[in-house]
Amino acid sequence: MPVEEMSSKLEQILGEDAAPLLRHQCKVPKDNLHLPGPDYVERIYGGSDRPTRVLGSLQSLIGHGRLAGTGYVSILPVDQGVEHSAGASFAPNPLYFDPENLVKLAIEGGCNAVASTLGVLGSVARKYAHKIPFILKVNHNEFLSYPNAFDQIRFASVRQAFDLGAVSVGATIYFGSEESKRQIQEVTGMFQQAHELGMCTILWCYLRNSAFKTKDADYHVAADLTGQANHLGVTIEADIIKQKLPENNGGYNALNFGKTSKKVYSDLTTDNPIDLTRYQVVNCYMGRAGLINSGGASSGESDLKEAVKTAVINKRAGGMGLISGRKAFQRPMKEGVGLLNAIQDVYLSKDVTIA
Repeated sequence: MPVEEMSSKLEQILGEDAAPLLRHQCKVPKDNLHLPGPDYVERIYGGSDRPTRVLGSLQSLIGHGRLAGTGYVSILPVDQGVEHSAGASFAPNPLYFDPENLVKLAIEGGCNAVASTLGVLGSVARKYAHKIPFILKVNHNEFLSYPNAFDQIRFASVRQAFDLGAVSVGATIYFGSEESKRQIQEVTGMFQQAHELGMCTILWCYLRNSAFKTKDADYHVAADLTGQANHLGVTIEADIIKQKLPENNGGYNALNFGKTSKKVYSDLTTDNPIDLTRYQVVNCYMGRAGLINSGGASSGESDLKEAVKTAVINKRAGGMGLISGRKAFQRPMKEGVGLLNAIQDVYLSKDVTIA
């Protein structure tokens, strides 16, 4: 697509958000960051303690799909059948009760990888594990027990991920929850084993505590708190961090707990979502671990704008890509492919620069 046409299309999709997003310059200079690029694995992980086979797995991940060779990733995640119930997730498009169609969507959509459960990936492993990189999500929030309890428990082993041909292991920690200390220890052990077997690691660094949501705001998506969750994630050697896009800031101050610095809010961030996301990248060792943001729930007609907007924010902040599921698979496959491609076009576009 010609430069002028791509720029015009982006501005049309973003509407009134175009100027504040496409022209913003961040407080933390981009020169301080380790940014995605064709040489990302060698430049960032090559000097680390990661085993050689892990470097190969990371290269396989960033070397696949429409974004191959850019250092950016577009991943289709499908663990919502456990996390949100299969009915709530797949009834909008019953085609996707069949795991094969989920993998087909990732392939047709030009994704770098598909992330899902042991059951989903295991059911089609011999047919597809060599056609698109697999990310096996090893723990989930089981959502059938009554009353509901929020805890990430193991559904699969790292060895099972290795045996079915996965290049990566994914896991979630609910930082801030009563169960987080156990989850940190469990995931630390699983990530160590994954690295020993040659697989890379992706951590869903989510916050979970009822006290984080007040009558004024939901600080589960605060830049300062999610940033610290990211910092804990890279501490246990997650190679890639998955985080929700920040929507506000000042969680530490509003909740009056923990420790922070006034400079976080005066010198490192502003209210612009790109600055808030840049702070998430900063806490990923300045980009030494790639930051991928989640695409969020499907909202219907606004999905395209929201997905493109999230991609623009992530890329301009210095992030590594987007992991978007429900917006893609809760619609006909052709439309889902189009939405995934629109996200990828942001990372392919030279018009969308690092802020």
